[in-house]
Amino acid sequence: MLNMTIPIPLILAVVLPAFLDRCSGSDTSVALGVLARDRVALTATASEIVVDLPVAEGTVVKAGDTLVQLDATLQTAKLALAQAELEKSQATLLKLQVGPREEEIAIAEAKVAGAVARLADAEATYLRNARLVENSVVTEAQVANDLALRDSARAELASARESLKELQNGTRPEDLAVAEANVRAAEALVEAEQTVLNDLTVVATRDGVLDSLPWNLGERVALGSPVAVMVTGQTPYARVYVPEPHRVNLKPGVNLEVRVDGLDAPLKGVIRWISDDASFTPYYGLNQDDRTRLVFLAEIDLPGASSDLPAGVPVQVPMP
Repeated sequence: MLNMTIPIPLILAVVLPAFLDRCSGSDTSVALGVLARDRVALTATASEIVVDLPVAEGTVVKAGDTLVQLDATLQTAKLALAQAELEKSQATLLKLQVGPREEEIAIAEAKVAGAVARLADAEATYLRNARLVENSVVTEAQVANDLALRDSARAELASARESLKELQNGTRPEDLAVAEANVRAAEALVEAEQTVLNDLTVVATRDGVLDSLPWNLGERVALGSPVAVMVTGQTPYARVYVPEPHRVNLKPGVNLEVRVDGLDAPLKGVIRWISDDASFTPYYGLNQDDRTRLVFLAEIDLPGASSDLPAGVPVQVPMP
């Protein structure tokens, strides 16, 4: 039996690099990550004051539950104005559709009759004075004035007759088309203003847990800023970073074993998505050794996971 003594420096020279390499994260046999849940950020559609926060943070909510109420005073007034414009447009359209009343036609006929009488009187006056001017009974200026009055009476009669004809013929199709278009525009405006008003009541869009309320009661929110953040999903999923050497063998639908810190037994997982873009340095800028440090973000469904598992817990996924 040979008694061989290996120098300690030689042992360290062999073991230490492997140990440091393992600790530095270059182990490509395991994908590391955390448990995650979908987060839904509900944003403000207007810069208004928070007037009510009916649900406390951490509460389980259902889709449609009110989470934040913004001040709707100004928007309510805008909606009322739009509704009044709609009623006005509808009344105008109805008036054109019904057409003139009998009383309006009778008034127009009376105006025509009056214009006929005035024209006859002006015509007679002009003819009489035209004969008298020859005998110097009236002046030529008076005759010229009578002629102008007669022509004015003719024009008045023509206008009255056209007005009567317009009433008798009814509403023009073009006027009806314009009125109908005005009604449609007013209806669209009311719908838009109603939508804006509804959006001031921020409701849960999915079942989940109200995670945070960034704004306090009485604060004026900024347009487009999150006013409520929800965590949704019945079960969590694993979000892990797949080492580059294993990316080519993975695709959606592949089954993997997911080990969760704190659980003795691994969970069965199914890849639902994996990124085509590597994280950190682009692959074409790396040499062969550096490429093994690239990772690809992947999401793994955990159908059998408990709904009580918290997000943020570290997970490890052995690579096939």
